[in-house]
Amino acid sequence: MSATIHEFEKKQDAPPVQHDVMTEEDGVTRSYDPATGELVGESRQDGMRELEEAMRKARIAQVDWAKRPVKERAQYILRVRDYIVANADRLAQIISRDNGKTRTDALATELLPATMAASYYASHAEEFLAPERLAPGNPLMANKVSTIHRVPFGVIAVFSPWNYPFAIPFAEVVMGLLAGNAVMLKVASETAMVGRALEEVFVASGLPEGIFTFLNLPVPMAGEAIFEVGIDKLFFTGSVRVGKLLMRNASETLTPVSLELGGNDAMLVCEDADLDRAAAGATWAGFQNAGQSCAGVERVYVHEKAYDAFIDKLTERVEALKIGVPDASHSFDIGSMTTARQVKTVEAHISDAVEKGARIQARAEAPEQGCFAPATVLVDVDHSMQVMQEETFGPVVAVMKVKSMEEAIAFANDSDLGLTGSVWTRDHRKGHLIASKIKAGVVTINDHLMTHGLAETPWGGFKNSGIGRTHGEIGFEEMTQPQVVVDDILPGVKKNMWWHPHGPEVYEGLKGVMHMLYGASVKERVSGTAALLKLFPRTFKK
Repeated sequence: MSATIHEFEKKQDAPPVQHDVMTEEDGVTRSYDPATGELVGESRQDGMRELEEAMRKARIAQVDWAKRPVKERAQYILRVRDYIVANADRLAQIISRDNGKTRTDALATELLPATMAASYYASHAEEFLAPERLAPGNPLMANKVSTIHRVPFGVIAVFSPWNYPFAIPFAEVVMGLLAGNAVMLKVASETAMVGRALEEVFVASGLPEGIFTFLNLPVPMAGEAIFEVGIDKLFFTGSVRVGKLLMRNASETLTPVSLELGGNDAMLVCEDADLDRAAAGATWAGFQNAGQSCAGVERVYVHEKAYDAFIDKLTERVEALKIGVPDASHSFDIGSMTTARQVKTVEAHISDAVEKGARIQARAEAPEQGCFAPATVLVDVDHSMQVMQEETFGPVVAVMKVKSMEEAIAFANDSDLGLTGSVWTRDHRKGHLIASKIKAGVVTINDHLMTHGLAETPWGGFKNSGIGRTHGEIGFEEMTQPQVVVDDILPGVKKNMWWHPHGPEVYEGLKGVMHMLYGASVKERVSGTAALLKLFPRTFKK
């Protein structure tokens, strides 16, 4: 049942009661449950002195850590995994109360992927870090054997967001440690208690002192202080604005950064799609975690021949969603949003769309107390609206009818963000073809919002969605620097053909190499070979 503009405006006149979910004062971060306003816990803040001391210890500890066999480092990670499994209920509750998502959500999208990632990287780290011998690029240089070694950066920092406060930093910390780095973790202040839970699980593994450090750094100082102490690489997940600021700060010291900066992801529904599956997928990927997923569905482009049926199915599913205060009964599908600030952004985007002609097609009502927002489906949308141009990061899905999939592709790419996208069709060949035209780092076919949970799959985006990759072998490599060792294995060599002293025979001999390899005629190649053979013996002379 669609809501009228008047009904929407009435709700705007009586906004829900919202509150701060975090305060930073007196050197302490206090975390509050965004659904109830209850105090969750307190976390002592660290300052420059603690950061400098942590760096000093990390530098010392990392030298020994990097020398340890990969299999030994992997044993610590497996102990971390086992600790999570043994304490899953308690950790799910901490995540739920600090972030607002349901405990089922915390288990499915944070803890389960974390345990799977720990197992995957622990079992593949040795393979990923193994030296790689390169095949010769030219037979004349076959005596120069090149081997790539993966060398840890040293001490890396992980700055993580509040929407997936456990799973996002966890995988990066695990990869960093397995690669031989010491790791410093700073989580978003909004979910400081999840940060303390991460500290707990890594400390419980018995890691050497200084190898992993959790730092509760106040927001104003963190973005500059981490570079002042000489961090070797920064991994950041968060907003485009903050990512650009950190990159600017990093440029002063040429510190490498890996940035994942959000998305306004498009879902393309073809006329031959399984519409029941597509509607269920849009409901999950659009409203899971109260829509606070950088890779969640925000924009849906549906072929006109499938549009009406899709809207009917999506409306039915969304209006059946149950939104409420997360508890041990696991009876709600969606919990609260994490911050009152983000609730206001959602309200502003819906208001902008409605004022410009959009309609509210479906709603799942939410409690008025706390940081809740109703799950909302918008129709009659266009690209003049904020909801189609900016990241809403809330429980709102905007659906647009298109005449063709080429038109859908053009609309999907009409964004400065390009994190993920999805194509829904029964024809997998067509799905792959459409996926290849979408400007996004990850594109799924008949699914959405699950690739971050695939440990083997690289994760990252195009355009303003960031630079670099995490996860998989490609992401694991970002935890290291490639060092190439070149060894000349030809016995008896005294000098290369092109070394000093020079003379006409050196010039003619080197030119002969080009003629021998790439000459246009047989005669040219033969003469080039003769010139090379005349020059080659100097290789063995002092």
